[in-house]
Amino acid sequence: MSSTRVSQFVKAPRPEVYRACIDPAAIVRWRVPDNMTAKVHSFDARVGGSHRMSLTYCDPARPAGKTTDDTDSFTGRFVALVPNEKIVEAINFETDDPGVQGEMTITTSFRDAEGGTEVAMSFENIPPGIRPEDNAEGTRQSLKKLAALFG
Repeated sequence: MSSTRVSQFVKAPRPEVYRACIDPAAIVRWRVPDNMTAKVHSFDARVGGSHRMSLTYCDPARPAGKTTDDTDSFTGRFVALVPNEKIVEAINFETDDPGVQGEMTITTSFRDAEGGTEVAMSFENIPPGIRPEDNAEGTRQSLKKLAALFG
């Protein structure tokens, strides 16, 4: 199991950025790598609450999906929600592939930066079937979309 960490400056105050990270309407706009679309099936943003999401590839020349030929679906639960400071999620992909099974932890943290907020996403226990560099690149793409929400 491996880990990655990616950060991005967002030109908005921490409370606004935090809200965009727990609002399913915002999440479908930013928490998705390039060349994919997102769908939130359920979302209960409270400690112990769960969520389910699918990411679907738009490009036919893309890698195979983890859940179906073109889709990665996953379920998660909120382990910790500290308003404006951090979000901790435990994620499991919906798959029969043992290489991408297992619980992965995502910690999103927020800190003040001049003119906005520094957002960092850390991934722990990345399943062995997911290349850390691919995880990091998808996260960079997603965080750039988060920053774009605020101009």
